Amino acid sequence: MNTRPFLGWFVSPAGLVAVALVAAMLAVFQYSVRAYIPGSLEVSEFTWQNFAAMLRPLYALAFWNTVLLCFETAVFTLILAYPLAYALVRTNSSALRSFILIVSVTPLFLGEVVRTYSWMIVLGNNGFLNTLLLKLGLLDRPVQMMFTAGGVVAALVHVTMPIMVIMLAAALSHIDRNYEKAAESLGAGPVRVFLTITLPLSMPGIVAGFSTAFAWTFSAFATPQLIGGGRVSTVSTLIYQLGFSSFNFPFAASLSIIGLALSLAVVALLKKAASPLERMAATT
Repeated sequence: MNTRPFLGWFVSPAGLVAVALVAAMLAVFQYSVRAYIPGSLEVSEFTWQNFAAMLRPLYALAFWNTVLLCFETAVFTLILAYPLAYALVRTNSSALRSFILIVSVTPLFLGEVVRTYSWMIVLGNNGFLNTLLLKLGLLDRPVQMMFTAGGVVAALVHVTMPIMVIMLAAALSHIDRNYEKAAESLGAGPVRVFLTITLPLSMPGIVAGFSTAFAWTFSAFATPQLIGGGRVSTVSTLIYQLGFSSFNFPFAASLSIIGLALSLAVVALLKKAASPLERMAATT
């Protein structure tokens, strides 16, 4: 007797999406190994020159900038999201819990372009932040925040914050409070309890949130393009410039393939590097 009569129906949508994703990736790969014909949308014979060109300093620098930008975004997001997630899980006030949840999750309901344009208003030379600092007398003239890596990181942190808070809150909610009470009964103070009990036990959520924020930032396009203004070079903005400005779709496709491979490799390395911490949390 079939104990799972609806399993096929439940799995089939995911299967169709997986097939479509594989087909799309094969199409991109097929473009990446074709020669570019200048001034034409057609492609020529098969070649590996597109991948060999990745060794040029311009493209290597774009990959390095992207990895550095993703790492900085993930670090700052973790630092800002952890206190919010901790307060969300540990507060006894339902009103405060609802407020933190609404503030943390609301950005998910806004489009990335809308959030990016909001940051352009905040970071502009005549924007909210510069105007406030000038009126307070902390600045003599506006500070350039737009078209800088710092401005891009600030906007990307806002984009990745909701996911990080949700993952950290899920990890913190599964921590048995009796461990912390036992440490307190043995004379440990609040800081030592947090560093020796709470933080290690929340490590799976930290690893998951950090990896997700890194991978999400790697594929971000609207924020680096609009906030960076073309001065902050990333893989996604470079693909856009090659594909829609030069119409060099084969090279743009090869950049996409290498970018995807690099993103998966870095996330795998992060996971491997964090595995000792996860094992330590499991044995705590």
